[in-house]
Amino acid sequence: MINTSYIFTKCYSSYLKVPVRLVKMVKYLKQDEAIEIDQKLFNKYKFSVDQLMELAGLSCATAVYKCFPPDNFNKVLVLCGPGNNGGDGLVAARHMKLFGYHPEVYYPVCTHKPLYLNLVNQCTMSQVAVSNDFPFNINQYDLLVDALFGFSFKPPVRPNFVPIIDALKNTNKPICSIDVPSGWSVEGIPEDGGINPELLISLTAPKDCAKSFKGKYHYLGGRFVPKELEDEYQLNLPSYPCTECCVKL
Repeated sequence: MINTSYIFTKCYSSYLKVPVRLVKMVKYLKQDEAIEIDQKLFNKYKFSVDQLMELAGLSCATAVYKCFPPDNFNKVLVLCGPGNNGGDGLVAARHMKLFGYHPEVYYPVCTHKPLYLNLVNQCTMSQVAVSNDFPFNINQYDLLVDALFGFSFKPPVRPNFVPIIDALKNTNKPICSIDVPSGWSVEGIPEDGGINPELLISLTAPKDCAKSFKGKYHYLGGRFVPKELEDEYQLNLPSYPCTECCVKL
């Protein structure tokens, strides 16, 4: 008979002699760092805005699917702002339609540039309704995707967006925020509190405000950061498993 206790003791003793490798924590970005990294992706590494937006939006839709599958959260409202964060939301809505959701987009301030007009057209041609009329009751949806403000946002919230933020603060439905919970500053939360998402999908690297995130799920999305750029800013990003475009933090 094999003495399993001896084997365990020997293996355990050997294990104790192996040097422990310290795991570095992923870096949380300040606003100026986030802006600088974005500009390097565009100018030095020659990514286009629409290219990164497509990768980011796909990773957001994928993270939503992992946490809130369409069998239980089918009816979705995606709230999109006028900037790149809203563009990510438009892309995510289109992919969510392909994933089996029934998404609708609330887009109160449309950016009249070819990129954004094309994204809206892609949604409508994919049978995703896009409207600038705020729904009377957002609690009619199973799930809310917050793509209103990104890392360029600085409080306070503009008056025309206050009713939207108030509705998100008071909803009883789960919220999925893209990169930064809308109404939060990149480096903290508003003094009067803010929305409380259940899912936060950080893009490129988590922003400093993510340290205050109290929701259930935190994912990193957008598997596009070159290794050289990661090392330059000491981002210490986690490894994405297999072919995944998002990873749980």
